[in-house]
Amino acid sequence: MGARQGGMEYFLQQLINGVTLGATYGLIAIGYTMVYGIIGMINFAHGDIYMVGAFISLVGFLLLGFFGITYVPLACLLVLVFAMVFTAVYGWAVERLAYRPLRGSQRLAPLISAIGVSIVLQNFVQLSQGARVKPLQPMINGGITLVPDADFPVTISYIKIMIIVTTVVLMAGFTLIIKYTSLGRAQRAAEQDMTMASLLGVNVDRTISATFVIGAMLAAVAGLMVTLYYGVVDFYIGFIVGIKAFTAAVLGGIGSVPGAMLGGMLIGLIEAFWSGYFSIEYKDVAAFSILVFVLIFRPTGLLGKPEIEKV
Repeated sequence: MGARQGGMEYFLQQLINGVTLGATYGLIAIGYTMVYGIIGMINFAHGDIYMVGAFISLVGFLLLGFFGITYVPLACLLVLVFAMVFTAVYGWAVERLAYRPLRGSQRLAPLISAIGVSIVLQNFVQLSQGARVKPLQPMINGGITLVPDADFPVTISYIKIMIIVTTVVLMAGFTLIIKYTSLGRAQRAAEQDMTMASLLGVNVDRTISATFVIGAMLAAVAGLMVTLYYGVVDFYIGFIVGIKAFTAAVLGGIGSVPGAMLGGMLIGLIEAFWSGYFSIEYKDVAAFSILVFVLIFRPTGLLGKPEIEKV
């Protein structure tokens, strides 16, 4: 039996590819689920925040190359900080301009506003950077061969290792922030009851802004890693990846941070295995079909909890 027909080595390779892809989906999905957990609305501009982070990363690498900074670990670290800071500004601006003025209005108004911001960001990047695909020369080459003597050698590249390790570290750090810091306590309080949290001294506006900023920073990390992994970016990548990350958040349970990462991993694995064993043209259909079945039999998602009406 050939590798494509079911060899263990081929299965292991697709597993690595799926985990890598799922890690990026999960990081972006966290931004969706955090915002929904606090204000109960979907930030449909979040995918384009990820796209902005990818372009800022590309600009950062070009600037470092212009100034002669070519040591790859240092360049990646500087670009990571650069992208997170500037993308956080975009995230803060989305909350300040598109959500805060409409917080007390009907639920449809902020949704339309977020879609408008998404269109504005796409057109802004298209006009400022051009509509053509922007390439980036490979910066992290090489990898590790896990099964060298097999008919189908199983390899994991250094960029995949970086993506997986970075995602694990960020998830662990973010979990500690949610559980043990004053910001995390304020977020949990605002999620349970925003009015009561305000009455008890929680600065709700600042907490919501911080949530948008953290989500944007995580999206910037995903944008940087995807830029290094694929080597190309364009102004439209935020739409497709944003829809998949939103699907991951809903699949895992919207409002649940572990659910967002679980959903991202599942979407990535479904895409990788479907592309590897079936037709790559229908990988998105497979992912969304799984979502439909989950929502039919478990509407709250895999780790989501039923919403309790407050009286």
